[in-house]
Amino acid sequence: MDMLYFVYILASQRNGTLYVGVTNDLARRMTEHKAKLISGFTRQYGVTLLVYFETFESVLEARAREHSLKRWRRAWKLKLIEELNPDWRDLTDELNTLAA
Repeated sequence: MDMLYFVYILASQRNGTLYVGVTNDLARRMTEHKAKLISGFTRQYGVTLLVYFETFESVLEARAREHSLKRWRRAWKLKLIEELNPDWRDLTDELNTLAA
């Protein structure tokens, strides 16, 4: 299987603090975020809810999308989340279906 890359948005709560990141192993990365294993922004602000993610086959595409989303206005990010995840569910449990 080819390597997949993920661009994701985390939130502290509904309409709370947002974080945009990129990884090649979203399940592992979410475990790190939730366990607060890595010091930095997400640990400091309690940003652990996976509210949105996209999948890419190319690391270059994923990084370009991450860069683009980081430049977006907050309102645009909120609209993106609301369109695909209106209840602001934590999507972490759904990652197991991706791995299967």
